Amino acid sequence: MIKVTGLKKHFGDLEVLKGIDQHIKPGEKVVIIGPSGSGKSTFLRSLNRMNDRVATVNGKIWFHGLDVNKPNINVYELRKNIGMVFQRPNPFPKSIRENIVYALKADGHKDRAELDRVVEESLRAAALWDEVKDKLDKSALALSGGQQQRLCIARALAVKPEILLLDEPASALDPVSTSKLEDTLKQLRSKYTMIMVTHNMQQASRISDYTAFFHLGHAIEYNSTAEIFTNPKGKITENYIQGSFG
Repeated sequence: MIKVTGLKKHFGDLEVLKGIDQHIKPGEKVVIIGPSGSGKSTFLRSLNRMNDRVATVNGKIWFHGLDVNKPNINVYELRKNIGMVFQRPNPFPKSIRENIVYALKADGHKDRAELDRVVEESLRAAALWDEVKDKLDKSALALSGGQQQRLCIARALAVKPEILLLDEPASALDPVSTSKLEDTLKQLRSKYTMIMVTHNMQQASRISDYTAFFHLGHAIEYNSTAEIFTNPKGKITENYIQGSFG
């Protein structure tokens, strides 16, 4: 589904990614781990061109055989297929309902019954429906941080993406909210390809099928999560997992 070859990315004179090769198959659940500044979030944002205006890209990213970085690519359509949830919850200053249907309305969808169906379906998928079904027209900003993050997941799911990118989605949440978010992600496992950046080793082991270890702009190691955590091939990978640096 995703094939990355020789990906390099510069912010001015700073080279953040230094030749990444990565293949991700449909349905895989991949986490990217590594110390701060290793290029994890930059790689994630490269997959749906979130850093277009501030970075220079070399190398190739293919999505279903389509060159993501071709100038004539419809970036809006790309981001509908490769949705993203950011580190901190970023709901729109609108109602819960309007957060979910915003992109659909912008796309020309007007049927109220269909929009209502998508609202319920998306909120159920994000394990939030039972908590908000009686206040859909209340401001999304009144929700707790954990609820806001699950709302952002529901908003991403509303446009039926094939891939869900998650950039440290629990880093700003308390332990209870983090647990609920992880439960939500586990429920989504069978329906979406997911690629997530995390600093939490326990979370990585619970959520993923495969793990990529990034360090100083390089993809050092990629393997099944079980293998990475119990039998890493590289000493630097082992040191990071054991907490020797980070």
